[in-house]
Amino acid sequence: MYPMPDDFRIRPADGYVFRLDIEGGRQFEGPMDLLLHLIEREELPITAVSLLQVTEQYLAYLDTLEELRPEGIAEFLVMAARLLYIKSVALLPQHEGEEEEEEEEDPAEALARQLREYKRFKEKAGFLRELEASGRRAYVRLAPPPQPEKRLDTEGLDLQALLQAMYDVLEEIEEAPRPVHSIAPFEITVEERMEVLEAQLREHKVVHFRRFLGQHRTRVEVVVSLMAVLELIKLGKVRVRQPRVFGEIVIESLGDEEAGTSP
Repeated sequence: MYPMPDDFRIRPADGYVFRLDIEGGRQFEGPMDLLLHLIEREELPITAVSLLQVTEQYLAYLDTLEELRPEGIAEFLVMAARLLYIKSVALLPQHEGEEEEEEEEDPAEALARQLREYKRFKEKAGFLRELEASGRRAYVRLAPPPQPEKRLDTEGLDLQALLQAMYDVLEEIEEAPRPVHSIAPFEITVEERMEVLEAQLREHKVVHFRRFLGQHRTRVEVVVSLMAVLELIKLGKVRVRQPRVFGEIVIESLGDEEAGTSP
């Protein structure tokens, strides 16, 4: 009996166990992986293995595949076909004087090469199984990724001109001073001014920025209206442009590119 090498470990999934009589009165018992391991280390000469025994045991194994995992078919079918081919070549009579166009590969070398290929694919399959197993311990993120915060698009917009227009409106408002102890609630909100501006744009398509701010009586209302304009720009609903240098700043709706009549 061939001893088990110290650096070889049998896995339960290695499948069928071969029991072969080796030339010289010795025996081999183990899976295909162990057979390959011994042949590659030259501890078991491939020429000493009875191809007849291997083939018969393969055929017996194929008869039991219905009771095993379907994955085992792919692992052994190629080897079984190769062994049957080698056996058929060995049984065919050799005609003397017959010249072969190509030098045929030695059956023993062919088997050794096939065993090396089998080992390579076996290792790749094991690696894929490890990847699959590690993937089962991963958890898919169900929540959608956070959306990046929309930035204010200032392309084509002179912020200095925008602020200057607001300052001009503020200077025109003569607001009576309030008593120090008086705290008045805001009469308008940013949302309300956004709705007003959108309504005006639906009617006129274009609104003059200065006139929109000048509709108020207090400076607080002017600032609130400016915040409403900036918020609509951020949401991508309007754009603010200055057709000419030092000209009037206009607000346009991005829902309709046609310029209408300004109020």
